[in-house]
Amino acid sequence: MQKLSELASVIRSKNAGPFELTFDIMFDDPDKYESVKASGVITAQRIAEIYGVSHNEVLVCRIYDPARAFKITIRRPVGSGSPGESDVYGCQQHMPLTMIEIP
Repeated sequence: MQKLSELASVIRSKNAGPFELTFDIMFDDPDKYESVKASGVITAQRIAEIYGVSHNEVLVCRIYDPARAFKITIRRPVGSGSPGESDVYGCQQHMPLTMIEIP
């Protein structure tokens, strides 16, 4: 088992408007990308579990082969800039993804 952070070259998050967060997981090594893709670990259900949201709140969870990347978008639990929100830009929300274990 390896952590996703050991395989991906970029794992990042950012706002996709005030009510959504988007995540990018990108690979510079085609073999590592294919390995993670073949593992089937990165799914909408898994993302929902990690972020404590309903699977209906995972709006996008797709593979994008031309960029050797996974693209994920979820609804923000709290709108950007709203009371109780802790990351206005959404740039620090990717950390739970780094700990995903890949067989």
